[in-house]
Amino acid sequence: MTTDGRSSLAERLTGIDEIECVTPDLNGVARGKVMTAEGFLEGRRLQLARGVLLQCIMGGYPPARFYGSDDGDLALNAEPTQIHRLPWSEPPRALAICDADELDGRSSGLSTRGLLKRVVQGYAQRGWQPVVATELEFFIFDRHGDAQQPFQPPVGLNGRREDGCSAFSVSSGNGLRPFFNEVYRCMAELGLPRDTVMHEMGVSQFEINLLHGDPLLIADQTFLFKHLLKEVGLKHGLSVVCMAKPLAHTPGSSMHIHQSVVEQGSGRNIFSDAAGDATPEFLHFIAGQQAALADFTLLFAPNINSFQRFCHPYASPNNACWSHDNRSAGLRIPASGPAARRVENRLPGADANPYLAIAASLAAGLYGLEQCLQPSEPIQGEFEVPEHLSLPCTMHAALARLQQSTLARELFGNEFVDGYVASKTIEMMSFLDEITPWERRVLGTQV
Repeated sequence: MTTDGRSSLAERLTGIDEIECVTPDLNGVARGKVMTAEGFLEGRRLQLARGVLLQCIMGGYPPARFYGSDDGDLALNAEPTQIHRLPWSEPPRALAICDADELDGRSSGLSTRGLLKRVVQGYAQRGWQPVVATELEFFIFDRHGDAQQPFQPPVGLNGRREDGCSAFSVSSGNGLRPFFNEVYRCMAELGLPRDTVMHEMGVSQFEINLLHGDPLLIADQTFLFKHLLKEVGLKHGLSVVCMAKPLAHTPGSSMHIHQSVVEQGSGRNIFSDAAGDATPEFLHFIAGQQAALADFTLLFAPNINSFQRFCHPYASPNNACWSHDNRSAGLRIPASGPAARRVENRLPGADANPYLAIAASLAAGLYGLEQCLQPSEPIQGEFEVPEHLSLPCTMHAALARLQQSTLARELFGNEFVDGYVASKTIEMMSFLDEITPWERRVLGTQV
């Protein structure tokens, strides 16, 4: 960073005593250390144990052989464009999104942010630039202190809890206007541009669309926005939940990814030709998605709860079919003009790590482009999913598919795939170690 850059940063951090230096772990959870502003501005080296990137969602780690038997350090290097004052924090604090790099300067093979950077570089080597946008769904519940009880929506201004009849409503009756006003204020101060916000189909479920742009920028913005939601929710006595399926008998929450590819320099969408028709590259990209989604399902549906979301196949299609504007297909082509022709991957849940989900989806598309693959025929209306386009529907099956995937290992490396599978196996076994209320209620009395 130049002297002028340090001076400008120091001005922006005036009054800040501490900076949260974080990097996404395999689950997209912010992990890192809190550093003094003085040390940060001096450029003091900040290091983190390699194993932290493979930390399981409930805590704990896989065996040390998956992150180096000595569990040596990684360097946390702040991204200069992602250093922010936290507008919800009192006293003032700041946050810096960091890369997790090996001490020799190489990006760590366990870093999901680094993985996305490598995928984007693969496009750049061919003169292309991928463009993405994310649609994040989430639930807003009352403060929730008892994990044995279901989540409940907040009490609205009418004195009642929402009962699921408010899809697409713009009413303030749910009493959440003060929460959203602060969310919007914080987004503006953090430079997070929002497109649309809507009430989704679920009880107290909402969706926000972030504007399209560079994949790494959009991943950073999605990561930061999820952090913002939870922090502002706490201030308002609310629980903001990004689980894939927090309520029974209710649609789950997704993180749809819209994807296109443009030429560097000209900005021309390579999915459309001069006449406005779809190009062979458009079909190759779709075919790559179809070829890889089954192997990559665990990267889009990373938790045991993720597969609960697939119980409502219309809202959450668990297939690799593609279609023009059909929400039953895992790969939907939204209605648009030629310049905006894109592929929407509807598989990722809101619980997915945005860096990893975007990296996996773009890597699949690039694979199709490089191999000149051809997709299946598009589907329309009601349809039966062909066997070869069905995807794993349990975490156990998705784990096995990823572990055995030659393609995943070619694209993401053995170190990452083995470490990811090891951590996810521990998470799955932790869930299976518990007995659920359903089992006690039904099996305990009937078998």
